[in-house]
Amino acid sequence: MPFTPRQTKGREKSFYKTLYLSEQLIREVERIASEYDTSFNNVVVSMIEYSLQNEGTNPGMEEQHERTQAAHQ
Repeated sequence: MPFTPRQTKGREKSFYKTLYLSEQLIREVERIASEYDTSFNNVVVSMIEYSLQNEGTNPGMEEQHERTQAAHQ
């Protein structure tokens, strides 16, 4: 299933986090936000949710996840 930003939901308890992103990545996310007439934040959150819901469905993702987990131990 292709990625599409989620619809803006009702307010959930949320917290602020800071992300440092490359200029190129910011431009790409802004392009997607403009295309879907939504916010930068909504696109980023949608991508994270999509990734978590589809974890392990892409070849190589499980191996990457295992390396990330091992690095945090």
